[in-house]
Amino acid sequence: MVFLEFEKPLETLYEQLEKLKEVGEDGDIDVTEMIKTLERKITNKRREIYSNLTGWQRVQLSRHPERPYTLYYINQMCRKFIELHGDRFVNDDKAIVGGLANLDGQTVMIIGHQKGVNTKMRQFRNFGMANPEGYRKALRLMKLAERFNFPVVTLIDTPGAFPGIEAEERGQAEAIARNLFEMAQLRVPIVCAVIGEGASGGAIGIGLGDRVYMLENTWYSVISPESCSSILWRSWDYKEQAAEALKLTADDMFEQGLIDGIIKEPTGGAHSNPEEMAKLLKRQLKKALSEVQDMDPDERILERIEKYSRMGSVVEVSEEPEPEPTPEKKKRNNK
Repeated sequence: MVFLEFEKPLETLYEQLEKLKEVGEDGDIDVTEMIKTLERKITNKRREIYSNLTGWQRVQLSRHPERPYTLYYINQMCRKFIELHGDRFVNDDKAIVGGLANLDGQTVMIIGHQKGVNTKMRQFRNFGMANPEGYRKALRLMKLAERFNFPVVTLIDTPGAFPGIEAEERGQAEAIARNLFEMAQLRVPIVCAVIGEGASGGAIGIGLGDRVYMLENTWYSVISPESCSSILWRSWDYKEQAAEALKLTADDMFEQGLIDGIIKEPTGGAHSNPEEMAKLLKRQLKKALSEVQDMDPDERILERIEKYSRMGSVVEVSEEPEPEPTPEKKKRNNK
């Protein structure tokens, strides 16, 4: 097991539990009751830690190396998955996977970021940072789904679109913008879920939908806390303050009306019980699809556009003439 910094008290208890089990296996002492007592203590401590997480702690959880990724959820939720490759222009971006899947008898097009489960696979998947061809592949699959009237499900988990020179040369910004334009008027239902990190245009490039959800310990923001800290304070040392200021947690997003709901995670995070997390995610996706499936396509598109048009707050300031300067101010200006 991998423990994060704020989980150190749990790590100590787990070490004690392992030693206690070894004593029970190697010796003649009955430690059953002691093990049960320690397990209850672990449960209570975990509940205590996870009941009041900060924004930065949720960011850490969203990046947990044992956290399940898109392909895990697809394999757990769907009976069959046929992956489709390539954007038909440049390449097959491994940071975004997608294809046709059977979700309890319903054919859907599932598209999502894939980070990789170990160091070698993370390099192969470019750590979930897609190039333009990844977003163009996603759009090709969405248009294919539209042709055959299949709903689209997207799973978002990326630290951002790949910022390399070659990505910019191939039109990174245009690819993301094109996806937003096309998704806004796609004639089939779109349901999105942030399953890990939801950073910047890399996330929104497959994140415009009729229903958008976030797992409890995920984040969604225009910039990561580290990058925000480096811009404002010229250092990564203030990432915790940046995480709080950005209001990037699922609770913050729901409060601001930017998402449609929060999917609860098992106590300890999605990685503590990935099978249960997959069931919870599947239940919510099916519910969301049932809500929008039977709507008239034109009506659904209009509602989708209006939903995003309502986001944000605007304050109009009327232009008023500047007040006459006071005699003291006039005197200072003359000097």
